[in-house]
Amino acid sequence: MKTIPLSIVDVVLFEPYVFVDERGFFFESYNQRVFEGTIGRRVNFVQDNHSRSAKNVLRGLHYQVQQAQGKLVRVVEGEVFDVAVDLRSSSNTFGKWVGAHLTAENKRQLWIPEGFAHGFVVLSDVAEVLYKSTEFYAPAHERCLAWNDPQVAIDWPVTGELLLSEKDKAGKRLVGAEYFG
Repeated sequence: MKTIPLSIVDVVLFEPYVFVDERGFFFESYNQRVFEGTIGRRVNFVQDNHSRSAKNVLRGLHYQVQQAQGKLVRVVEGEVFDVAVDLRSSSNTFGKWVGAHLTAENKRQLWIPEGFAHGFVVLSDVAEVLYKSTEFYAPAHERCLAWNDPQVAIDWPVTGELLLSEKDKAGKRLVGAEYFG
């Protein structure tokens, strides 16, 4: 597995080596030794999640203020633009975002560590997203950062009207949001 550098160094894009022949393909989607060696620490994934969404669905930007979740995200059908926003107030990239195109074809995975808000928008007709998380879902601690906060200024590569949940429509701007120390 190789890594692709991003503008926020703690967010890591992994690209597997894919072996293709007339029978199909094979790749190693996760290797704990390689993963932890790349991010430089031990990680314990406790929950796997799977979502299916239609084109122009935007999910996020979600995070938990306690029981913060690290997430390893991949797409098994379709394409999404996946985004991480740094909410660590002590970081020199606080309030900055980084994004990556994840597709079933490129088989890339994005590691979003604890202390970041996470979201994605579906670019294909449909997309199925799988992600591992380092903490259990805790609704009492869940928060939502506004997907369209002008201070964060995410350049979402979409055309057409976005479809958002009521929770995501009510996301807070960075200036009024809770974040990490």
